[in-house]
Amino acid sequence: MPQLSIYQEDHIPSPSRRLWQAFFANPFALIGFWSVVFLLIIAVFGPLIAPYSPEMQQPKATLLPPSWDPAGTVEHFLGTDDLGRDIFSRLLYGAQLTFGMALFIVVTALALGFIIGALSGMTRGLKSSVLSHLLDALLSIPSLLMAILVVAVTGPGLDNIFWAIGLALTPQFAHAIHQAIHEELQKEYVTAARLDGANTLQIFWYVIMPNVWDRVIIQATLAISAAILDIAALGFLGLGAQAPSPEWGAMVAQGVDNLLTAPWLVNLPGIAILFTVLAINLVGDGLRSALTPIRN
Repeated sequence: MPQLSIYQEDHIPSPSRRLWQAFFANPFALIGFWSVVFLLIIAVFGPLIAPYSPEMQQPKATLLPPSWDPAGTVEHFLGTDDLGRDIFSRLLYGAQLTFGMALFIVVTALALGFIIGALSGMTRGLKSSVLSHLLDALLSIPSLLMAILVVAVTGPGLDNIFWAIGLALTPQFAHAIHQAIHEELQKEYVTAARLDGANTLQIFWYVIMPNVWDRVIIQATLAISAAILDIAALGFLGLGAQAPSPEWGAMVAQGVDNLLTAPWLVNLPGIAILFTVLAINLVGDGLRSALTPIRN
């Protein structure tokens, strides 16, 4: 027979559980979350859903408007460009090049920034001072401008903008991690752990990092939107993806010549960029709002 508990015990959720409960209680953050999930599905399965190849040209179906226009057709739901390429298929393929590449860039920049920020945050004296001032100097240069400088040296192309934007975003992660670790080192619980006999590695991984991961996640979330804008901007300027690539920024640049006669060539990829950046920013703002009550 099981024992009966006559005492009422309060269940206290963990900080991470309270973070996600507060996050999902925000309707805007919830909309952004499911929008990002939708974008992930499109980026993974987009080529399987696309009815046409992104480079397939149909000379008899050039500049067709979207299907809701009286002159549009159902076969080309979002219309075609001046070469007869299906816009819907190109947007689906472009999700991998714009949104998918932004995710890989941020992961790479986060890994590099984590190593640099952790080393500079845990060290003291001249090493920490030199790394801190170097990061401050790099942060004074906008990420897009730094990416343009790197691409100007290495040349245009998707491979080059991957490293260009990754190197441009790395100082942001390194500076954020450096500042977070430096702040946590000043707190009393770190001193207590050091007096308890914990070594530097144990203090870093088991004492400091559990209180820093949430800020790293928020910084990574907001960096994804910056990476998307940089990829699209470089594609629009002709320094990133080259024709006939279906990258969204390059699609906007390719449709500028027909802006007056076929505005959907610019509007549709522009709306895709806007929707993606807005969804990611909603998630980032939701995480930041959910984190504030926990830290207070």
